[in-house]
Amino acid sequence: MKDQSLLADGDVLPLVEEFYSIQGEGYHAGKAAYFIRIGGCDIACHFCDTKISWDSTIHPLVSVQEIINRVLATPARSVVVTGGEPALYNLSKLTSAIAYHKVEAFLETSGAYPVSGFWKWICVSPKPWKPPIRENLFRADELKVIIETESDLHFAEEMAQYTAPECKLFLQPEFSKFRHCVPLIVEYIKNNPKWNVSVQIHKFLDIP
Repeated sequence: MKDQSLLADGDVLPLVEEFYSIQGEGYHAGKAAYFIRIGGCDIACHFCDTKISWDSTIHPLVSVQEIINRVLATPARSVVVTGGEPALYNLSKLTSAIAYHKVEAFLETSGAYPVSGFWKWICVSPKPWKPPIRENLFRADELKVIIETESDLHFAEEMAQYTAPECKLFLQPEFSKFRHCVPLIVEYIKNNPKWNVSVQIHKFLDIP
């Protein structure tokens, strides 16, 4: 019961992994960042490459202070909180601690759940089988839609209409269908230049 109370308060989080690396996709691609991957997800994307993160119960509950101490042991000036689906948890204490040390906090979320915490940057990557909350779309600094088929382009446009004017818009090919998706995305962006292409450069460069 104590662990559950600490989890509800955001003092501990089910930690899948943490590491200092390079951001591989989206607006901040190519920049150094400390990654915190939190366990627990019911979005269940069939193309997810971190399915181990879905079940939160198999991952240890680690204190926010421990996590922050390890962040501060690196030169990181930004922290990416990802999952799983991190918005399942109370992230106020984690993000407050990050901000206290003058490090920027970036969130990667599907947008399907209310977002807690204080964020420098919110990237919403919506999924059609569990659509995002409209408020999250409006709060998004970045909209990143994974593209497999032409229907995903229609979904991307539907999501984009609920974003703020300054939101950065990205279409990203699903990696296992890369050769099929790229011509579709390139042609679409040429005809709709408000969109940008996002590529998972960490997979091409073999960056962990």
